[in-house]
Order: sequence, then C-alpha cells, then structure tokens
Amino acid sequence: MGAITLTRYLASRIGQALLASFGVLTIVFFIMRLSGDPTLLLVPEGASLEQIAQLRHELGFDRPLGMQFLSYLGDLARFDFGESLVQRAPVLGIVAERVPYTVALAVGALVVALGLGIPAGIAMAVWRGGIVERALSGFVLAGQSLPTFWSGILLILLFGVSLRWLPTSGSDGFASLVMPSLALGIVAMSTFARMTRISVLDELSRDYVTAARARGLSRGGAVLRHVLRNAAIPVVTIAALEIGNLLAGAVIVETVFAWPGIGQLAIQSIQSRDFLVVQAIVLFVSLVYVFSSFLADLAYVVIDPRIRMGR
Repeated sequence: MGAITLTRYLASRIGQALLASFGVLTIVFFIMRLSGDPTLLLVPEGASLEQIAQLRHELGFDRPLGMQFLSYLGDLARFDFGESLVQRAPVLGIVAERVPYTVALAVGALVVALGLGIPAGIAMAVWRGGIVERALSGFVLAGQSLPTFWSGILLILLFGVSLRWLPTSGSDGFASLVMPSLALGIVAMSTFARMTRISVLDELSRDYVTAARARGLSRGGAVLRHVLRNAAIPVVTIAALEIGNLLAGAVIVETVFAWPGIGQLAIQSIQSRDFLVVQAIVLFVSLVYVFSSFLADLAYVVIDPRIRMGR
C-alpha cells in the first residue's frame, strides 16, 4: 500500500470521525437545552424573578440558542469545556476524574466477553450439532436475554449477599470490579460467541480447509493453523463496535453497582441538567467509538494482507 493511498485513507477517516463527533455533539447540545431551563434548579428556594433572571443572564442562557452554540464551539476550539453548573468546577477535571473508572470497567467487561465468547463460538462451530453446541447455545442465549441491570442484581444477591465473596457496591479495589465487569461483559460475550461461530463455520466450508484435511491435518489443527486467522476479521469489527457499546452500557451497570465512572456521572448530570458535563461525556464516548472503528480498519490489513485500504 503506497504512502499516498495511506495518507488519503487516514485523512478520509479522520474527516469522517470529526464530522460524526460534531453531529452527535450538535444534537446533544440542542436536545439538552430544549429539555428545560437549569436556572430554576440552581437558584435557592423562594428566589425572586429578578434573581432568577440575573442568574440566567450570568450563565448565558438568556441568549439565542445559535449564539450559545457558536460560543460553545469557540470554547471547544481552545480546549475549554467550561464550568459545571452544579459543582462549580472545570468540566474537564470532573470528567477526567471519572474516566479511569469507566475505562477499567470497559476493559474488564471486554476481557470477560472475549475470554468467554470466542472459545464458546469456536467450540459451537467445531462440534456443531452435538451436545457441546446445545449446551453452549443455551448459555449464550441466556447471556443475550438478561438485561444488564437484572444480571447485576442477580450477581449482587449471589456473590454479595448470599456468599459474601465480593463487595456489592463502590470501587474498593479489584474485588469491586469483578461483578460489574461480569454484568457488562455477559451481553457482549453472547455477541462474540455468535459472530465467532458464524465466521468459523463459514471458513470451515472453504476449499483450503478441505485440502488441509485431505493432507492429514486434523480438524482442530486446521482451525488453529488456518481458520482462526481468516475468521478474525468479523470478530475484530464486532470488538471495535462493542467498545462503544460497553461505554454506553456502563451507564446502567455503574448505577446498579454505584461505580464512580462517567456513566454514573452522566445520569447525575442529566437529572440536574448540568449541560456542559453531559456534552463533555457525549463527546468523549463518541470519540472513543469512532477511534475504535478506525483502529479496526487498520487491523484488517494486519490480519488479512489481501485487504488494501485503497480499494
């Protein structure tokens, strides 16, 4: 792949990422402001109309929406995310304080999803039609059907209340991360298992596998040496998309387990109409989602040299 082709590809992808992030941020900006005036939540009880109007003017909410939006874009261009309406602290610092917790939760959930889903998918494809596939299919279906809040409650009742093995809430060390990671990762595990099964079955039906088996290579050897590499591309695509889904799903899981990440912060900020904090969280999640998709595109070439970005 030539340098010009690579440069054009990277420029195209970066442009698409910026355009997508701008679109998401624009939608959230106007939806949040149309949801209600936060000034009424910030003034003390019994405040007069003059005091309410004064605070609204100080916060800039008395200006037209278009002017507010342009002013916000200007601040973003200077990497100024503003000040929280509720906490009266820089938004960037508030969000940055919560990001490591959500990243740790997303990584833990991804480890659970990959560690359980890919082996289950391979096993269902290799032993198709047998008792192994039927047993694993039931497990995958159950994981896909359970909502994260319900699986989280079940985990709390089992491991936190009955067995007392793990803490039920908070962020006190690695033990506090286990149950939230399981609750968030089980749904993604089902997705990985189904996609891996479909991809491996598709590769097992190809001529090169038949030729390898005719040369005396066992079914397991053919899977390990040839099939897994070729079947990895759809799994990489799903993995990139699931990173964004895990960040979005963390909102519910963090609320159930009182995990102090950006999901819990988003719920609190939406309830208090803390606009700038919500916008910063949405911008962060959208950038992670787009960037992970970009990395997946680059990984295609590494996994399968037949793929060229210029085509």
